[in-house]
Amino acid sequence: MRRFLPKSLLGQMLLSVALALLVAQTISAVLQYRGNEQRREMIAANGLAFQLVTEPRVDFRSPNRRNPAPANRGRWQRLQVERTAEQPLLPGEVRDTAREEIIRAILLDQGVEPAQLVVVARQVADDSYVMNQLRGRERADWVRGRMLVAGIQRRGESEWTVARWAFGPEQSQLGYLIGQTLLLYVVLVGGLAWLLRRITRPIAALTKRLERFAATREIGGQLEPSGPDDTRRLIAAHNAMEARIAGLLDEKDVMLGAIGHDLKTPLAALRVRIESVEDDAERAKMAASIEDISRSLDDILSLARVGRPSDMLERTDLAALLAAVVEEYEDMGEPVELADTERLAMPLRATWLRRALRNLIGNALRYGERARVSLAREGGQAVVRIEDDGPGIPEGEIAAMMEPFARGEGSRNRETGGSGLGLTLAQAIADQHGGKLTLKNRRGTGGKVAGLVAELRLPID
Repeated sequence: MRRFLPKSLLGQMLLSVALALLVAQTISAVLQYRGNEQRREMIAANGLAFQLVTEPRVDFRSPNRRNPAPANRGRWQRLQVERTAEQPLLPGEVRDTAREEIIRAILLDQGVEPAQLVVVARQVADDSYVMNQLRGRERADWVRGRMLVAGIQRRGESEWTVARWAFGPEQSQLGYLIGQTLLLYVVLVGGLAWLLRRITRPIAALTKRLERFAATREIGGQLEPSGPDDTRRLIAAHNAMEARIAGLLDEKDVMLGAIGHDLKTPLAALRVRIESVEDDAERAKMAASIEDISRSLDDILSLARVGRPSDMLERTDLAALLAAVVEEYEDMGEPVELADTERLAMPLRATWLRRALRNLIGNALRYGERARVSLAREGGQAVVRIEDDGPGIPEGEIAAMMEPFARGEGSRNRETGGSGLGLTLAQAIADQHGGKLTLKNRRGTGGKVAGLVAELRLPID
């Protein structure tokens, strides 16, 4: 059901108003219909009661221009009141007790207390008295409708006084209600659409600006405040916030550049100085420590720069890129296997994505002894899966492994674990491409954990 609903604010607001208006018009139509029916019933009841009390004798005559028939009776003359010895109820007919009570109350208000009162509804064509009176005359439209027949027998009288009231053909109000609804839709929904469009247009532009700023972090191209005052203030506040964020990012880049320069210079000097150390084992340990510090520094600087990439997206064959990374590990003799792949050309930042793939494959080799890499298309996404045969990760710790400096084992030994930034950096690169990185345990026979699966999902277009 939700897929058929409009996704925009303008569409949802207009749909809500249209549905509310439809409900209101439906309720109004029902109330109008009931009001008209009650009005017709009271006119008929009062007309019958008046005839029964006064017994007017009006002949059938065709209406003329000088003496037109009342419109609410469908251009018909009142029927002559009948005096008969038989009650008006025909065989098979059922008395209308509700109308009897209404007419009885009217008669009592006029000081007439009937000994018996019978009210019945029937088709005009089924009434032999009316049809005999109309024989040889031009028949009006009301003959095709319904009529009420009311008869009273006064106290001490044996005859019945019978009066008739024809409703005439029912006139449908559907056309009037449809026209009224369409007019309301044009006026109300049209005016509301113009007003909402004036409000939502700058909001839609602001949304696009936010998406662009989130992707590029570029300060140029800010929106001019427009629309209602609240929307203008929102755009102005966003522009100020955007400028502040851009300024903080620039300060961060300058600071990280300075830190990287200030740290790498003494590290390079230390590399030169340790060559004077005579003990080979001690010199090797010192060199390894310096290399670890350099790698950690590179990871930290890369994680800081990933949010503001300097290289542009280029259309790249992801399968070829994946095969090149796997080939690097195969050349080093690492147990990395390239499984099924599918050629997928998509916009990528190849340098950054290669870094993410290396981190994921390196983790699989470090903790799972081997890595199996595959590529498949699932809907509008390219899915890179990297499986290992390791012990997996406890379910409650998977989310924490994405945090900076989190590691799969408790020690800080560089031989068993890295700096704890590999997954964080891979996740940031996935976010940079509009994708997502997920980890889940792979189950083997008996439901036991047989390894870990890292899934890198990237949008194809």
